[in-house]
Amino acid sequence: MQTLFKNGTLITAEGAYRADLLIADGKIAQIAAQIAPTAATEVVDCTGRWLLPGGVDVHTHFDLPVSGTRSSDDFFSGGRAAAFGGTTTHIDFAIQSKGGTLRAAYEAWRAKAEGRAVIDYGLHMTITDLNETVEAEIAQMRDLGITSLKLLMAYKGSVMVDDATLFRVMQLAAQHDLLVMTHCENGDAIAQLQADFVAQGKVAPRYHALSRPAVLEAEATGRALALAEVAGCALYVVHITCEGAVEALRSARKRGVRAMGETCIQYLYLTAEALDQPDFEGAKYVCSPPLRTAHDVQVLRAALSDGTLQVLSTDHCPFWFAGGVEGRLAGKELGRDAFTKIPNGVPSVEERLKLSAGLLEASRWVAVNCTQPARIFGLYPRKGALVIGADADLVIWNPQKEGVISARTHHMQVDYSIFEGLTYRGAPERVYLRGKLIVLGDQWLGEAGQGEYLHRNTSAWL
Repeated sequence: MQTLFKNGTLITAEGAYRADLLIADGKIAQIAAQIAPTAATEVVDCTGRWLLPGGVDVHTHFDLPVSGTRSSDDFFSGGRAAAFGGTTTHIDFAIQSKGGTLRAAYEAWRAKAEGRAVIDYGLHMTITDLNETVEAEIAQMRDLGITSLKLLMAYKGSVMVDDATLFRVMQLAAQHDLLVMTHCENGDAIAQLQADFVAQGKVAPRYHALSRPAVLEAEATGRALALAEVAGCALYVVHITCEGAVEALRSARKRGVRAMGETCIQYLYLTAEALDQPDFEGAKYVCSPPLRTAHDVQVLRAALSDGTLQVLSTDHCPFWFAGGVEGRLAGKELGRDAFTKIPNGVPSVEERLKLSAGLLEASRWVAVNCTQPARIFGLYPRKGALVIGADADLVIWNPQKEGVISARTHHMQVDYSIFEGLTYRGAPERVYLRGKLIVLGDQWLGEAGQGEYLHRNTSAWL
């Protein structure tokens, strides 16, 4: 079966141009100024539309166990929501349990996706407990299709690692040409600040942000960059939120450190004032690192535009606001008596492309949402690009379509939107996964289990 897309404008990381595009057997088969259809070819008229590669979101948390519950989107509902937003590939995090093996974490996350994944996916490996067995397993990660290791410098007493562990994993990653990813916050200082606030009876959601000040993110970012520089590994800093962290990354790159960074769509729009909402409404916006200031929003937007930051992701990790009722998992209500118990995370996987379209020039928009994440995480050119031989993951984008974001119309399995009432211009009309039409306007045409696990190649340094 062949499908021919005619009269559209192709948007790539390199620029925009008018062309026809033919797909066959799930791959991009031809790109030319004019392609004549055969009698057996389905023709899609893309006049006035953009064609772009399916989005690649390299930071999601589907079906994540945390804080005595689980994130409310699994590999079916989360992947479907992503597809409605124009994302056709994501990378989730397999998380090692304390005392457990990396292989067990890999198998647990593959089981979560089995029969449920609706878009293609890969896995990062999160290391929480380093020992000789785990050190030996790091050398075997490529056999599982995993080329990136994540470590968290926060969440003391849970998944946080100390500097010795971080540095040792960096050394091993350098030996095996693996990319290290870091969540950069000073977990020791945060734990003390949290204890201080709780002891003073300051337990409202706003104290979540106050206990995790930007300077502690900047400090940890600089520390991680310094350790990576000495270890000689490539480093990718996840969910950067503040000016200090941006400047630390910019400085490291200037001195030749193989360092890259991402921010997330929520940090380009929202500020910490959202946590001040009354009646516990601020809990909806609790994520880590927390939302920052209006100044940081502008700094992050500029850093995405000028190339200091290479990727826009989501860190999608939703929890019900009113959980534990009507068959729902427990959610944000777990922290009504103390902000330290609020599950950290927000729903955003569906809104990344729509909300970033108006912030960036078109080719840069495709670069940070599609092509560069695919390059950095070993998926290019199969994913993230409109090139012959690539998977036919295509988004037919209407740049004139306008709308308002609302929990009433989104497809994420959660009872609120952090972007409620924001307007957008530009949205997907058709979304294809390996040549199969899975989203047509408001219709879902996909099916559970169609998503494939992706074995990733060596990461590129951009």
